[in-house]
Amino acid sequence: MINNENQSIPNFQGPRKFGHEAKRTRRALSVINQNLVGSQPYPCVVNKRPDSQKCVIFDENIPNPVQRPVTRKFAAEINNKQEIKVQNSSEVIEDVKIIDVECKTITDVPVPMSLEKPESAAQNQINEMEEVEMEDIFEDPILDIDGRDSKNPLAVTDYIDDLYLYYKKMEACSCVSPDYMSQQFDINEKMRAILIDWLVEVHYKFELRDETLFLTVHLIDRFLAKHTMVRKKLQLVGLIAMLLACKYEEVSVPVVEDLIFISDKAYTREDLLEMEKIMLNTLQFNISLPTPYVFLRRYLKAAESDKKLELLCFYLIELSLVEYEMIKFPPSLLAAAAVYTAQCSLYGFKQWSKSCEFYTNYTEDQLLECSKLMVNFHQKAGTGKLSGVHRKYSTSKFGYAAKFNPATFLLNN
Repeated sequence: MINNENQSIPNFQGPRKFGHEAKRTRRALSVINQNLVGSQPYPCVVNKRPDSQKCVIFDENIPNPVQRPVTRKFAAEINNKQEIKVQNSSEVIEDVKIIDVECKTITDVPVPMSLEKPESAAQNQINEMEEVEMEDIFEDPILDIDGRDSKNPLAVTDYIDDLYLYYKKMEACSCVSPDYMSQQFDINEKMRAILIDWLVEVHYKFELRDETLFLTVHLIDRFLAKHTMVRKKLQLVGLIAMLLACKYEEVSVPVVEDLIFISDKAYTREDLLEMEKIMLNTLQFNISLPTPYVFLRRYLKAAESDKKLELLCFYLIELSLVEYEMIKFPPSLLAAAAVYTAQCSLYGFKQWSKSCEFYTNYTEDQLLECSKLMVNFHQKAGTGKLSGVHRKYSTSKFGYAAKFNPATFLLNN
């Protein structure tokens, strides 16, 4: 203890001092606390406003630096974690911690930043995963349909995008005028439909590739758009178009005698060879142009199709090959509409994903006109005389695709 008699008390009545002189008159707070008569320093007591109402709070989280004995009365209350309030401010309780606040609970006191517990990294990671999952629910991601074929050299994934950009540019050259039949004086669109329906059956009996049928129809339309033809030679045009398509697509090509046989010997060998020359010269030997089949394979991959969806797409697009009014649509649009219509038929609602829209470059609204026509053909299939496509897809080899219900709800919209 410091003797109060020897301690000089500074004169607070005199003039103020600044700088180093003022520092000499300042005394430590601990010295002032020790000068209090009959009191010892107690760091847990905060007494700023003696007139304010005091609350006594037991906080077990903050350790008491001065351990003092607690009476039995208060020990029971501490064990029960109860809060003791002193109604009379004159009572002095030495065994508890006094906080001079205006009756605020401990939860109202702000926690220092050093005592705040930050969220763990694991909790943040869980929250980020939940956000990503919610985004996946509402967003339709675009699939990389070529990633799984990156190691397949036959898939040519490095050039596939450039190839289909080229097909898109070249399909304008493969399109024909939608009213070219008006230039013909002896044939009409009904005769064309009968010819193609018959060629579908011939294609099925010869077990030719799908590409051959699409190229055959493509060559017929391009030739008739540039060359007038009489009625009795229209079947000969179909036979030569299939022969050229087989030479371009097939490994084993049908011989000329087979074509004469299926035509019931209506034409001779010389007739077939002469018509082959006329057709090649008219087309200027330009046969390799994109057909709906080229785009259909790509779009089925974007739709992640199964065998059922694939067969239904081919059924719808072959029904469209017979109809003359479908010539006005480009091959890529015809293929995309077939995929969209088949999805609607199988699922019972409109289905056109972001991946399909990205790889086809067609929106759902752009496909509706062509899709509605396909639904009409689907409804009427097997009811008229031209039922070659319907009979073909009513077999087990083609998964009974002709028996699927048409997407009639598209007609209502």
